[in-house]
Amino acid sequence: MASIFRKGLFDGHVAIVTGGGSGIGLATARSLGELGAKVAICGRNADKLAAAEAALRDRAPGIELFSAPCDIREHEQIGAFVDAVGEKLGRATILVNNAGGQFPTTAETLSPRGWEAVVRNNLNGTFFMTQAVATKHMIPSRRGRVVNVIANIARGFPGMVHTGAARAGVENMTRTLAVEWAQHNIQLNAVAPGIIRTTGTDQYPPELVEASRKKTPMKRLGTAGEVAELIVYLASDAAFFVTGECWYIDGGAQLWGDNWVIPDDEPPPPPAIVAELGK
Repeated sequence: MASIFRKGLFDGHVAIVTGGGSGIGLATARSLGELGAKVAICGRNADKLAAAEAALRDRAPGIELFSAPCDIREHEQIGAFVDAVGEKLGRATILVNNAGGQFPTTAETLSPRGWEAVVRNNLNGTFFMTQAVATKHMIPSRRGRVVNVIANIARGFPGMVHTGAARAGVENMTRTLAVEWAQHNIQLNAVAPGIIRTTGTDQYPPELVEASRKKTPMKRLGTAGEVAELIVYLASDAAFFVTGECWYIDGGAQLWGDNWVIPDDEPPPPPAIVAELGK
């Protein structure tokens, strides 16, 4: 989609986008690059990163770009990647934490391994990447913007308890660090997309995606480009006085829709109430 922002908006900036190989991450990297930022992307899949790099260079000729595999679950890989960005492009002034992953599951069938894998990726990885970029690049420069991509957790996240808990942790982390790091001139915000048409949603059962569309007041799915435009705003000087906020971009879904069917059967009352009724 066409950007509403002026060319050269991010001249002199270095942006890191995790999970930049596809979807929202790729769209955000493209928007930042088209607007003048030097861009570094990372992800776990080297082939996907190579394809993304080719697409970015084709869409934004002349872009200064660095890409490298990095598993945000691994501290050592984060440190090496952040150091490499500094060497190749300079100190990062923008960080978009987009990397993450989850799978539909009920809470009663979720294994400990599944829980730990999602929390380690979506919560732990996001914090450790943020900490590394801030301490190595932003705090020494006294300049930084962090945008965390989370999820629609306004009313809980049934069917996704692992990522709901992790993303809620990231939301609180965003608010906490917005206060702690205000002294360093670092602003942190979160973006909570609804159902967005990407390669990620293509992996979900079509009936689940369609049900989510029907329960969205605007009756459609969002696009990666729409989310990228919001992220770009929060990374820009126009949002200089905005920090510690969570911005929903979901077509109003958190205000109206639901994504969990509850049986009409009335649950049995607690034993104490049964005893009281027996009297």
